[in-house]
Amino acid sequence: MRFVVQRVKNANVKVDGKIVGQINKGYMVLIGVKQDDTKEEADYLVKKLINLRVFEDENGKMNLSLNDVHGELLLISQFTLYGDCSNGNRPSFTEAAKPDKANELYEYIIEKCKEKINKVDTGMFGADMKVELLNDGPVTIIMEK
Repeated sequence: MRFVVQRVKNANVKVDGKIVGQINKGYMVLIGVKQDDTKEEADYLVKKLINLRVFEDENGKMNLSLNDVHGELLLISQFTLYGDCSNGNRPSFTEAAKPDKANELYEYIIEKCKEKINKVDTGMFGADMKVELLNDGPVTIIMEK
């Protein structure tokens, strides 16, 4: 399982030109699920995500978590995080989980995040999405389990 976490001032995701999810200060997270991923791996990454300390404290040091700054989450499923370009120029997605399994774990991650964060918005699984964000820093962290 792979999370690409971007600290943002704001972010939104659109499907067919309509906003389906949007946040202010927080994390926009792209979520990739691999074939053999489990709920235990999801639990581990959700805990790491919620406790990740990359917001600046009063001394300008990255020392505050999402809850410390009352941040929000925008969670977007993205199977292309498991694109393998090692052979040729066209990526292979054989490592990515099949849609049913990927969606099940994506929904599980959403529910676990909602237990800890006040505002959690999402993209639309399997849809052609347009994502806009204002990366703050920029700060981008890749988390994997």
